[in-house]
Amino acid sequence: MSAPAPSPLAIVDAEPLPRQEEVLTDAALAFVAELHRRFTPRRDELLARRAERRAEIARTSTLDFLPETAAIRADDSWRVAPAPAALNDRRVEITGPTDRKMTINALNSGARVWLADFEDASAPTWENVVLGQLNLIDAYTRNIDFTDARSGKSYALKADEELATVVMRPRGWHLDERHLRLDGTPVPGALVDFGLYFFHNAQRLIDLGKGPYFYLPKTESHLEARLWNEVFVFAQDYVGIPQGTVRATVLIETITAAYEMEEILYELRDHASGLNAGRWDYLFSIVKNFRDGGERFVLPDRNAVTMTAPFMRAYTELLVRTCHKRGAHAIGGMAAFIPSRRDAEVNKVAFEKVRADKDREAGDGFDGSWVAHPDLVPIAMESFDKVLGDKPNQKDRLREDVDVKAADLIAIDSLDAKPTYAGLVNAVQVGIRYIEAWLRGLGAVAIFNLMEDAATAEISRSQIWQWINAGVVLDNGERVTAELARKVAAEELAAVRAEIGEDAFTSGNWQQAHDLLLTVSLDDDYADFLTLPAYEQLKG
Repeated sequence: MSAPAPSPLAIVDAEPLPRQEEVLTDAALAFVAELHRRFTPRRDELLARRAERRAEIARTSTLDFLPETAAIRADDSWRVAPAPAALNDRRVEITGPTDRKMTINALNSGARVWLADFEDASAPTWENVVLGQLNLIDAYTRNIDFTDARSGKSYALKADEELATVVMRPRGWHLDERHLRLDGTPVPGALVDFGLYFFHNAQRLIDLGKGPYFYLPKTESHLEARLWNEVFVFAQDYVGIPQGTVRATVLIETITAAYEMEEILYELRDHASGLNAGRWDYLFSIVKNFRDGGERFVLPDRNAVTMTAPFMRAYTELLVRTCHKRGAHAIGGMAAFIPSRRDAEVNKVAFEKVRADKDREAGDGFDGSWVAHPDLVPIAMESFDKVLGDKPNQKDRLREDVDVKAADLIAIDSLDAKPTYAGLVNAVQVGIRYIEAWLRGLGAVAIFNLMEDAATAEISRSQIWQWINAGVVLDNGERVTAELARKVAAEELAAVRAEIGEDAFTSGNWQQAHDLLLTVSLDDDYADFLTLPAYEQLKG
């Protein structure tokens, strides 16, 4: 008697989208279903392990390098796989969501790499999830163009050799996709995003002289990297492409992952291409993990925590040393400035800050860095060109002068800055404005001349939570309380109403965003991720 056929994936509560049948084919959905059957149980175990580890940090208020993996760190013989030609020079990478206009602009930007983002720069509406995949398929088949309805401006791809190499970022392990279920259980968003992209594009990318390349977000341990490696091995066999074709760059954007950089590279070594220093999520992770650790873990205003802060410097220098020791690329952080079309003086000051930041990264040994806007590509390119010249990277700079101790990574009190009233106001402003846009389906949002994504909203609400629970006294003498946060939020809501007018205010999600920010900032039970309760309120 033959075995029963496995259950198919069900599409649940989703409005039909134009051309969705090109993405949601039976074969592609069968592949995603198989990923779910094989790997979601282990994903669930690893999420439970995160909670156990967080409880241990709450008990001890410390972290250390893992004694059980000391042999991996001590073994100087292993290296990650050599970079493929398309990923060997990564001196400037642009980031952004996969809407049609951004897809064309990012590929045409002059950056060497485009981080095509299904994660923090994209709100996970069904339309963004499915049509984002379609846009990438269309880009690889050169079946993509776009005309802006407001301006009438048309966008089309440049020649293939001028286009950025795509590195796609799926959602983190913690997020589920409610519209795809197997036997009533939602499929992890990470497996949906990875599975659809890989199934449709792996061979196509190989034929273009590139490959299926990924950024892995929110990783908290080498065991989570091991799970991704198992997914890659299975997926390559499933579609019949050589092992090692996949390449993954891991964002070191959690404090626990910072203590396991070498182990993460080791687990992915046949598929690893580098590590990235993701600033806002990293700070969010510090607050989340050490939120009850007392005054010495209180972060000042987020804009006061620059990459020159001692504990941030320890993190980035350790990352460069670790990557180069193992033959991997070290990719620097984000320049989030959005140039003003009206204020040349604002641009001049901001461009100098961007230039100084990129000069520092190139000088420290990074092989590349991120920008959020095409206008910043030439500035970052100049910084890295000065250091690299004709070399594709500087992995030969081993940075053996770097000696980072475990305590250095969490020496938050080494930073000479304190929380301010202006910082509290900014956290509330950014939180409300970002969440409102996210609830409309936008993940990358320009706020006060900066491109903000979910990570900036996370650090904003986390700092409000931390300052209240630590009883922080601000520079104006006020203690941060729930009442003060509510007062500032009410003032911001009134300011937005006056700024945009009654009609725009009522047609938006402003009250909802205000309420959600206060919920995740004031609740005793700290939500692991803002996007979890927000997803429940996201339409589409």
